[in-house]
Amino acid sequence: MSVTTDISSRGRAAARALRSADTDLRDAALQAIATELERNAAAILAANAEDVAAAVASNTAASLVDRLTLNDERLAALAQSVRDVAALPDPVGRVVEDRRLHNGLELSKVCVPIGRVLVVYESRPNVTVDVAALCIKSGNVALLRGSAAAVRSNAVLGDTVRTGLVAVGLPADVVISIEGSRDDLGELVSDASTADIVVPRGGEALKDFLLEKSRIPVLAAAGGICHVYLDRDADAKMAVAITMNAKVQRPGVCNAAETLLVHADRTDLLQPVLSALRDAGVELRGDERTRAAIDFEINAATDTDWDAEYLDLILAVRVVDDLDAALDHIDLHSTGHSEAIVTDSLEASRAFTDGVDSACVYVNASTRFTDGGEYGMGAEVGNSTARLHVRGPIGLEALTTTKYVVIGSGQTRG
Repeated sequence: MSVTTDISSRGRAAARALRSADTDLRDAALQAIATELERNAAAILAANAEDVAAAVASNTAASLVDRLTLNDERLAALAQSVRDVAALPDPVGRVVEDRRLHNGLELSKVCVPIGRVLVVYESRPNVTVDVAALCIKSGNVALLRGSAAAVRSNAVLGDTVRTGLVAVGLPADVVISIEGSRDDLGELVSDASTADIVVPRGGEALKDFLLEKSRIPVLAAAGGICHVYLDRDADAKMAVAITMNAKVQRPGVCNAAETLLVHADRTDLLQPVLSALRDAGVELRGDERTRAAIDFEINAATDTDWDAEYLDLILAVRVVDDLDAALDHIDLHSTGHSEAIVTDSLEASRAFTDGVDSACVYVNASTRFTDGGEYGMGAEVGNSTARLHVRGPIGLEALTTTKYVVIGSGQTRG
């Protein structure tokens, strides 16, 4: 039996068992998983320390090492996020539509699990648990393919989750960990029987690879070239605070800002904003007008900087003529993830929210809030930049589809 056939058959069997599991049983599994995470903390952190040491030894960027790292606080938050998911309303079985047809048939449109969700993700081991929890709650089998950088962490976390499932009588294969090379992944997704949907959670290269190779529908949750725009009516203090948070708070994640745009009438903001960023260790790359407006030297930006997802303490800065020019820049260079405007103008804020075609748009708030947990979803599978099915954080509702249940009393069609 090939690896693909094995995963397909195991996943289908687990999906059948999970379909008969009620809300209480799925919630009990999540509570058991949270308990196992706490009980197994020492082994999880030890495995993670090995992954981190290997990353440091290979000169991995500090921001990416941060994405990889678990500690007592992060592990405790991970266990709590599982409990938070358990506390959310169950989306499975929710009746979207219920009506009686002219012929007497009773028609109901009901939310049901998608089935088997394959998630391919990079670096962050917490995704193993976040995705597993959301899939279990929504009645889906989780097929998890993490990165080589977190292989030890993911293995222990996956075993911990499976232990929690078995403890309440659910099949361990409700969560299946998948290993292998990029070629193996290509073979896996080229077989439509492997899963019902595949979600890439990583950079644009991963998304493009899966879109090219996959015969399974792809829900793109990929990279983020996110922008902060300081409008003509921006408050100076707010401009500093939001830009700093969007870039510095955790630079190695997809909702961190990569480009700062500044209205040409507000180049006075550049000195305080860029000084704060520089003092925080950010490497700045500016266009000619930006460099002329400040009293210290920064690197010159090139055309490639506007399309770069740095995932590091690097920020591209550009002065734009006006709001329309900012929208033009974002439309050309954004990956459709998250954009923010800082302004006291209601007119400008409305023009920005209407004009930006991204999954999440912020007025006077940091792009760092694009997160399933922050949106009250408990966690997220990723942040979708796709056009169909769902955009933004992929939470419980997005992991369901619908089916029609039709009840009759002997009707036949003439």
